[in-house]
Amino acid sequence: MEIYPDQQNDETAVRLLYIKLLACWNNHDAQQYSELFADDANVIGFDGSQMNGKEQIRKELSRIFKDHKPAAYINIIKEIRPLTPEVTLLRAVVGMLPPGKSDINPEVNAIQTMIAQKQNETFVIALFHNTPAAFHGHPELREKLSEELREVLLAQKHA
Repeated sequence: MEIYPDQQNDETAVRLLYIKLLACWNNHDAQQYSELFADDANVIGFDGSQMNGKEQIRKELSRIFKDHKPAAYINIIKEIRPLTPEVTLLRAVVGMLPPGKSDINPEVNAIQTMIAQKQNETFVIALFHNTPAAFHGHPELREKLSEELREVLLAQKHA
């Protein structure tokens, strides 16, 4: 893999971008969430729904947050891989902690992929894809992921 001078800083910036994205979701802040995206970004939701462009992302999330209080994300970043000096891939797994509950709901564990691109020396999200971690035919993988996420949740409670 080719190493370029700012690769470590870029990986940190992309990690922080993803963490901020989840924090905006957890805080039900559609405006700040949408500001993390490129103007022509794409989001593919857990249910397969799609949002195209920063404005549609803001409008749809504003509607979602207005109508109900969604579960909070618990995450584990699995990989941050620079594809070019301007584009970085992040892969993560997430669980969701329903409001008022103390444990994740394994039915909605997911795999997330984020493509970040540098615009004016700052990373923004070009693509965010959230897909169910159903693991059809492999219940042991589903349980393993749930246990990993519960460990993160427990560590956060004790921090």
